[in-house]
Amino acid sequence: MPKLITKKLLKIPKRPKPSHKGDGGYVFCIGGSREYTGAIALAGAAALRSGCDLVRIAAPEKVAWAINAFSLDLITLKLKGEHIGLEHAPIILKEAERHDVVLIGNGLGLHPETSKLVNFLIGKIRKPLVLDADALRMVNLGELRNTILTPHHNELENLLQNSGCGKINALKTMEAKVKELSKQKYIGNNVLVVKGAVDYIIAAGKVFANKTGNPGMTKAGTGDVLAGLCAGFLAQDKKRNLLQAAINAAYYNGMIGDQLLKKKKGYSFLASDMVEEIGRLRKQNF
Repeated sequence: MPKLITKKLLKIPKRPKPSHKGDGGYVFCIGGSREYTGAIALAGAAALRSGCDLVRIAAPEKVAWAINAFSLDLITLKLKGEHIGLEHAPIILKEAERHDVVLIGNGLGLHPETSKLVNFLIGKIRKPLVLDADALRMVNLGELRNTILTPHHNELENLLQNSGCGKINALKTMEAKVKELSKQKYIGNNVLVVKGAVDYIIAAGKVFANKTGNPGMTKAGTGDVLAGLCAGFLAQDKKRNLLQAAINAAYYNGMIGDQLLKKKKGYSFLASDMVEEIGRLRKQNF
């Protein structure tokens, strides 16, 4: 049976008093496209609100300018063209080396050149990765190392099919699927956060269940916030413990949604409201 995540399992990184700029970690986000400008901005803002020191976003230049208009705090790397492709690999790899964690996928789009870039980057970047959204449809789980992946159920099916693990999709229950996925031969040293009414966090030989959250979190953008929280908490942790960052992020994300459900007295809250709520939870020593 999966172990239920409670507040006692959280280990939110602390900020020592003599901290200097950079001690809280730097996150590099790669995403955005003409169709989806908000997703990568939400992810970046969530990472920053989680407590990391700096977030830089690589995006097509028009998307990057829109992000600058949205936030004074997010730094952008403006890439020429309407989508990200292999021609951007040199500058992206150079920037990745300057950061502690790299987040890929939010609003990225499914252009063939973008898919080529994502698979090239995961073979070259040596920093811990967080993959979400469109990036999950482009990769093979067996080729990943030191990565947090945050699929919803449909994205998980695509990921397993692309990874040659399609037989797991035929298992009758999600509990059976996650138990099988926790085997070393499938998961390696990666961590899966399978989003749903119950979130399942899967690592080698370990499965956790998170029950914070509510139906209002089916709204667009809430998954981008979760991915940003994973990256932000991971960047702040000097040990780069992927499993702990995933546990922190899943519980936090759901707790934020539950607090907003009470405040808004219904399901009218937005993903952007969730970003603002992160800071309030941090004040409560969650």
